[in-house]
Amino acid sequence: MRDYKFCRETFVVKTSIVLPPDTNNYGTLFGGKLMAYIDDVAAISAMKHARNNIVTASTDSVDFLHPIYRGNSVCLEAYVTYTGRTSMEVFVKVIAEDLLSGERHICAMSFLTMVAIDEHGKPTPVPKIVPETEEEKHLYETAKERAEIRKKRKKASEERVKRYGPKLPW
Repeated sequence: MRDYKFCRETFVVKTSIVLPPDTNNYGTLFGGKLMAYIDDVAAISAMKHARNNIVTASTDSVDFLHPIYRGNSVCLEAYVTYTGRTSMEVFVKVIAEDLLSGERHICAMSFLTMVAIDEHGKPTPVPKIVPETEEEKHLYETAKERAEIRKKRKKASEERVKRYGPKLPW
């Protein structure tokens, strides 16, 4: 097995139609449903890269940029953009399409950090990722900045846990 893979080898596409049970009272896709789709497609991409089981370590913010309506298709594209020793950053782009008019909108983008684990649940090394296209190269080159932001966010979360902890407020 090679010690590297190209981003294109981790590319995953998932497309679904938005049905009434998938929507809120405004006729748009539930945010939680979209977040589950994002985690699912990122996990598949990471597993294709690592060829191991994986766990989600973090999800960057998901900004809902455009509503996804009942009857639209929702297409998620994902690929690994950066690798550490055992972790992978996965980029997910969400595109909605009105199937009657053909109008398309980017509705969300997110980065997730996935960690490869062995059969004992311990982190295990992953191959390096090699970007080829301009988009892939840009995302690769800016990954360390995103990683620093994640580290700061995690530290702040840990501080909040210490401060507010599991104790009851009364």
